[in-house]
Amino acid sequence: MSGGVLFEFVQMGQVMRVAAIDEVTGTEVFVITPVGASRLQMQRVALAKLKRKLGEPEDTPPPVRPSGRYA
Repeated sequence: MSGGVLFEFVQMGQVMRVAAIDEVTGTEVFVITPVGASRLQMQRVALAKLKRKLGEPEDTPPPVRPSGRYA
């Protein structure tokens, strides 16, 4: 995505409808999330769906490092 992404949040009862719109192409996707999710979580899910629709590679999460000690 060379441009920005616009997000729209609409609460519908106990769920939130989150739209992600690519500013350059006008491509829009939406996801339904629980209202208890954080705004950042909602945006990440919608952005991942938009990237899939546009055929862009998804960001890979950082590797999980084990915590604690092992015997």
